[in-house]
Amino acid sequence: MGADEVYDVARQRFDVADAAPLLLDPQGVVTGWTSGARRLLAYPASEAVGRKLADLLVAEDAQRVPDLVERCRRDGGWTGLLTVRRRDGQPVKVAARIASAEEAHGGSRWLMLLSELSGAPGWDMSRTVLEQMAAGAPVGIAIVDTDLRFVWSNAALEQFGGGPAARRLGLRFADVQPGMDAQAVEAQMRHVLETGEPVVGYEHVGHVRSAPLRETAHMLSFTRLEDDQGHPIGVYYTVVDMTERHRARQRLALLDRAGESIGRSLDLTRTAQELADVTVPGLADFVTVDLLESVLRGAEPAPGPLADSEEPVELRRAGYRCAQDDLTEAVIEIGGTVAFRAGTPPFRCLATGRSWREERLDPLTRDWTTDTPSGRRATFLELGLHSVMTVPIRSRGTTLGITTFYRRHHREAFDEEDLRLAEDIVARAGVCVDNARRYTRERDAALVLQRSLLPHRLPEQDAVEVAACYRPADELTGLGGDWYDLIPLSGARVALVVGEVPGHGIDAAAAMGQLRTAVRTLAALDLPPEEVLAHLDDLVGRSAREEGGEPGAMGSAGAQVVGSGCLYVVYDPVDGGCAMAAAGHPAPAVVLPDGSVVFVDLPQGPPLGVGGPPFEAVELPLAEGSTLALHTDGLLARGETWAVDAGRERLRRALERSGPLDAYCRAVVDALVPARPYDDVALLMARTKRLGSEQVADWELPSDPAVVADARRTATRQLARWGLDELSFTTELVVSELVTNAMRYATGSIRLRLIRERALVCEVLDGGATAPHLRHPRTTDEGGRGLLLVSQLTQRWGTRFVPEGKIIWAEQSLTDLPE
Repeated sequence: MGADEVYDVARQRFDVADAAPLLLDPQGVVTGWTSGARRLLAYPASEAVGRKLADLLVAEDAQRVPDLVERCRRDGGWTGLLTVRRRDGQPVKVAARIASAEEAHGGSRWLMLLSELSGAPGWDMSRTVLEQMAAGAPVGIAIVDTDLRFVWSNAALEQFGGGPAARRLGLRFADVQPGMDAQAVEAQMRHVLETGEPVVGYEHVGHVRSAPLRETAHMLSFTRLEDDQGHPIGVYYTVVDMTERHRARQRLALLDRAGESIGRSLDLTRTAQELADVTVPGLADFVTVDLLESVLRGAEPAPGPLADSEEPVELRRAGYRCAQDDLTEAVIEIGGTVAFRAGTPPFRCLATGRSWREERLDPLTRDWTTDTPSGRRATFLELGLHSVMTVPIRSRGTTLGITTFYRRHHREAFDEEDLRLAEDIVARAGVCVDNARRYTRERDAALVLQRSLLPHRLPEQDAVEVAACYRPADELTGLGGDWYDLIPLSGARVALVVGEVPGHGIDAAAAMGQLRTAVRTLAALDLPPEEVLAHLDDLVGRSAREEGGEPGAMGSAGAQVVGSGCLYVVYDPVDGGCAMAAAGHPAPAVVLPDGSVVFVDLPQGPPLGVGGPPFEAVELPLAEGSTLALHTDGLLARGETWAVDAGRERLRRALERSGPLDAYCRAVVDALVPARPYDDVALLMARTKRLGSEQVADWELPSDPAVVADARRTATRQLARWGLDELSFTTELVVSELVTNAMRYATGSIRLRLIRERALVCEVLDGGATAPHLRHPRTTDEGGRGLLLVSQLTQRWGTRFVPEGKIIWAEQSLTDLPE
């Protein structure tokens, strides 16, 4: 057979492309040679014909020839790789294909095709083989022309919908996949046509015709097809279904968002709402979160699932989220009661502690609750709900509530993967809910402590108008070591107190409570400010020594208050006098009636319990309408180090304002204190008042027993002028006893004073240095009953010492008198 005949046979049987054909006899001897074989191996036909195939191969492959001949006889051909040797001895790796040539010439011949592999990873394929590969590939493959209309597609593309390949011909992408973004896909095709740059790994998400209710993801790759002159003739693209991988990424992303979003606070309702927010619309269209009433109170729920019963179980709606707003009338608002009937799926989830899923709800079944805001239980069909999952919220083996997930309208039903994802998210949320529950319990207990330590409401009195603002550094518990107080004293006076204990939180609050109680106890003795602080200093030091603690040590209440600061101020509305002393505490500012701000030059005593020089007090007059600003150093703090002068200047600017005292006080704190304070802050502002001359009456009395009757008559006439005749009898007894007592036991002049404020105050000043004592006389005693009568007839009474001597006073309430 000549070379042309060999080529004709090859062309009839195969798509030879650049292959070099030759003919072999049954023994593997070359019988036909072509120009292609000569170009490949450089042998002329005269030297090649008649040679054995083994002579044309390298030694290693030559040994394989007998086996190849046998395989060709058995299998009818062979395809593989060989290394041939050129005429100059150079080895050339080729792809070889051997097939029977009997059909063409009737003899027993073999046609062999050789394709050089230099620069190519494999061998050239025939058109038939390539068509088999494309048509049978599991990847969707299609070709569109320059108008982006289908001209060919394989069978695998049919799995995505759009009909068989013949039906696609001439159609555009949008015609066969209306649920996907055809504009985006065709934009990629046009880009490839215009630039020739392939697009690989383009991911597209949408709804294909084969799964209209399910969101699917596909990876598409686009390559331009060109003719022999390099002109574009269309686009070849492949499609791979990436839905499972896409959904896995979505699930992981949702879990990540849940971990970041749920539990950002320790508020139960906010945590429940975060659970609902993070799962809509990523997992469900409508989500409700319902918790047990005991959980919302912070109480410890019963361990394990709830006991099954026939009675509806009531929960509280703690959170919900709907992708649309068309369920507003049917949704129970946050804080509302949700009662699930016995036997319903939510009821069983609470009873068993196990999740429940229903792919397709009975559309005519009514809502599982016993009541709705509209008063009518709607069917699931009316609500548009078709698939549901209910997952119990559990932590540490305890059921805290349930989360219910719904899908609506045109979304696919929940599957097992969705349930596992929901359980993972709710499990994470359960830990956060339980932490919030336990925090709620601890915080409620702490707030009870706080309410017992700080005044709920400052006492009503006529000496000052007051406002206070407290802002702790420990925002979780709301507790700190700073405190303030207003204590009514005798004679219409008041004590204003601010103080601070080292540290923050509940330990500091407990220590602060002890200190505040001690201050109130000492204030009842009516001592001057420096003496109050001296007694308080002794008390703190003694307590610390008895408990064996070191200053600043934690765990010891006595040691905790060592180093505390306190400012004690006494204001008298009768004469406007103000006395104050400080123990390791900043001096107050005074806003004068004209709006100017001054700082009191107050000697600084040592902090409580650390020892040092005695405390000193200063006295100053305050004009009516002056405002005292008593504060802890947290008001001026700006980090760990701060300058006193700079802090005072900021406070001065903040105080140069006006307005109602409550708003004024809050504005000062807001202006000086950051959102997260560096230290606890307490600010007590007191705007001074004066008692009018018509509210105070006093008389100097000679030391003569005869004036006792005159004193009674003088007091009675004053009560008549004040319209307090109902108190005349009691007041006569009080005046008689106190004046008589002063004449009997004291020396020097005596002064009687009546003060009409919220109470009627009767005061008797004498020069004596000893305080009277209340006695309980025997039946046979002739005297000693005066002070006993005073204590029985008045609201309270007592003694206080002043530079001139002592004052015995008694108060009668005016609030119970008829108007």
